[in-house]
Formats: sequence, C-alpha cells, structure tokens
Amino acid sequence: MRYLGLDLGITSLGVAISDKTNTLASPFKLIKFARENYDEALEKLLEIIKTEGINTVILGIPKNMDNSLGFAAQRSLNFKRMLEEHNIKVILEDERLTTVEALNIMKNNGMKKINKQEKTDILAAGIILENFLKRIENEKK
Repeated sequence: MRYLGLDLGITSLGVAISDKTNTLASPFKLIKFARENYDEALEKLLEIIKTEGINTVILGIPKNMDNSLGFAAQRSLNFKRMLEEHNIKVILEDERLTTVEALNIMKNNGMKKINKQEKTDILAAGIILENFLKRIENEKK
C-alpha cells in the first residue's frame, strides 16, 4: 500500500507519493485546475489514484497557529468529503508551516524563482506526506 500526500490550493493541488516501503515521500505532480473548481481537481486526482493503485491519501489541513480551523481548512474538509464519496480513505495531516519549510528548502538549494509557486506546492505535498510517514513509524515503536 502506497500513500499520496496532497497540498490543496485554490488553483492547484500538489501531489507527492510514497515509495513501496512507505519510508520515503517524493514529489509527484502538480495538478492545475480552474479557480476553486475542485471537481476538476478531483477528476485528475482520481486518474492518478487509479493508475498508482492508491487507496489512502494524506490531505494537508491548514490549521491556524492556535490550532483552530479557518476558511482554508474548510476547503480541505470539503475535498476530503469529495474523495470519500469515491471510497478513498483520507487522513488529515496538519500542514502548518509546510509552505514556509518548502520555500526554505528551495532557497537553501539555490532554486530559481521561475515556477516557484508550482514547485512550492509539490514540495509542500512531499513534506505533508513525509511528516505523516514519520508519525506512523514513530507510533510503531
């Protein structure tokens, strides 16, 4: 069983995938869609889920620093519901500061500003998935 990590935005969905041992998360793809057209995003994501044989996705939920849920979190909760209607198991993973972490990684590796937003979304999805994989590994101990 492999996992997909997702970073949902207003016009894009960053996707990362785990390796077969579920120890590594790798950036996979950026799904672009019309502004707030989550049906379009879902359609494209379902193709990946089918092709890669995924049955569980790890969806980032943007919490406020005080742990409360705001407008952006509602977007993720709605997308979770859409996925579950297709019998996809969804696990929510706190994504606070993943974009900041992604930007720092890119800056420290000298990445150019060209397509920076696209790279940030994919990298953030990888961080979300990586955090989940680390958490479940620690729970096994």
